[in-house]
Amino acid sequence: MVDSTALARRKRRIQRLSGDGLARSSVIVHQLCRQVLQELKPYLLDPLQGQQLLSLIQDANRTTSPTNVSQVAQLSPLRYPGGKTWLVPEVRKWVRSLPQRPATFVEPFAGGAIVGLSVAAERLIDEVVLIEMDPAVSALWELLVCGTDLEAEELFRRILGFEMTSTNVDVALSGYATSLPMTAFSTILKNRVNRGGILAPGASRMKAGENGKGLASRWYPETLVKRMRGIRSFRDRLRFISGDAFEFLPMLQPEQDTAWFVDPPYTAGGKRVGGRLYAFSEIDHERLFREMARCAGPVMMTYDDVEEVVLLANKYRFEIKRVPMKTTHHEIKNELLLLKA
Repeated sequence: MVDSTALARRKRRIQRLSGDGLARSSVIVHQLCRQVLQELKPYLLDPLQGQQLLSLIQDANRTTSPTNVSQVAQLSPLRYPGGKTWLVPEVRKWVRSLPQRPATFVEPFAGGAIVGLSVAAERLIDEVVLIEMDPAVSALWELLVCGTDLEAEELFRRILGFEMTSTNVDVALSGYATSLPMTAFSTILKNRVNRGGILAPGASRMKAGENGKGLASRWYPETLVKRMRGIRSFRDRLRFISGDAFEFLPMLQPEQDTAWFVDPPYTAGGKRVGGRLYAFSEIDHERLFREMARCAGPVMMTYDDVEEVVLLANKYRFEIKRVPMKTTHHEIKNELLLLKA
């Protein structure tokens, strides 16, 4: 039982503290968090730390919720497995935080290319270089970035005039493509009728699809053409290279004003899901880390959160940041962002 003298002494102490702007507050704390509260006490007593603590809380709140992809402009016509639409805000923030604005932005494993397209469309960097090894995907980017207006319009006519039936899909995909527009059309068609947009050999087609629409579930001809016309409108800021990214690294590595966004197939740590999703999935991950560490300009790499990748990141001195993302099964998990200044 506290005597009256002790109560009076405590009251006088609280009055003195209030004169310095300090107030007593009752806080209910879980026993597992008591040590954390003790560590925070010096900062809570310092008036200069208030805004910094608030900023930390706001940053934590932002990073514990995955990006709402519906709020990111859908620029790519491809439904790409492992696409990085959700990561666009992080890349945008990273590019703007760089001490010097890069002249060139390289995406060596382009795939659906949503990141590179967003950087180019928003004029965050003057030139975006997309590199892709898969011939089917390359055909589409080759046409949209480098193709003539006649080739582009032929592709658009094929898309707008296609009647989506199982028989028509069989016929369209059974023949041999004899031109760039035909190859690009085959890529778009497969991407839209296959489960998950998977283009790898052996991929199965949708059956019931969304709302029972079957193969037509993901076939939006007008929207697809609108996106492709949009890409054509800023293709002066795009450069496309078809081939193995490793072959082109040496010519771009020495440039200090070149930024890199690297999203390789996720096959590190014994994962084999990449083999089911991509026609070209096997890469030497340690070689990739070694090459990226040699780049003169800033690098952002994205990977699955697995032990092998963390070890490689530490070995090659990449900063490790974990960001939440929502899977196709609506589960929230962390992915790794690996940064080199």
